Amino acid sequence: MKTAAPISFAGSQLAETRHVCAFFNSEEEEYRVLLPFIKGGFECGHKAVHVVNAHQRSEHMKRLVEAGIDPAAAESSGQLELRINTEIYLRDGKFDKDRMLHAFEQIASGNATGAFPLSRIVCRMDWAAEGKSYTNDLIEFESRVNHVWEHHDDAVICTYHLGQFGGDTVIDIMRTHPMIIIGGILQQNPFFVPPGEFLREFSERRTGRSTSASAGS
Repeated sequence: MKTAAPISFAGSQLAETRHVCAFFNSEEEEYRVLLPFIKGGFECGHKAVHVVNAHQRSEHMKRLVEAGIDPAAAESSGQLELRINTEIYLRDGKFDKDRMLHAFEQIASGNATGAFPLSRIVCRMDWAAEGKSYTNDLIEFESRVNHVWEHHDDAVICTYHLGQFGGDTVIDIMRTHPMIIIGGILQQNPFFVPPGEFLREFSERRTGRSTSASAGS
């Protein structure tokens, strides 16, 4: 049962539903929207889990410092956990959606170690644009992970840069997140499809594509 107070974010509030896809056109736009949310979490004693690109770690730390956050002290106290996205999502060079579901269940509030009431989790999803073979599994994972987050108070922000993903992929990513940030504003996502319905349709679509490809070969 969710009992945590709503979280102010991007001109609105995260209440019961807290799995968000955030679409940005640039890093400047991304940090402008995310930093007040990140700073607010540090100030109220929430845990911060940030998953960033390998080359982005030092820049991310610098942005936190500029926002008035002491990331070194937060890492030492356990309040900040800064991870690299390819190490999280692509262990051994493979994306295993079942392993990832288990991993997020482990860090969810109530399961993770530490004295933090909930986590504000921000995941940079650029890694998925690097290898198109990951895309279908990622979309399935994003839908299935809703079953994890609906039982926890954590706020989970998956950030996507629009120029890196094709239109069809963007639409499917939108359809797997109940909340969305676009144009810098958080809103309930009118395109969201519940996991049971979405996964059935997505499986039929993938099967149809496979059949068409086989027929054409």
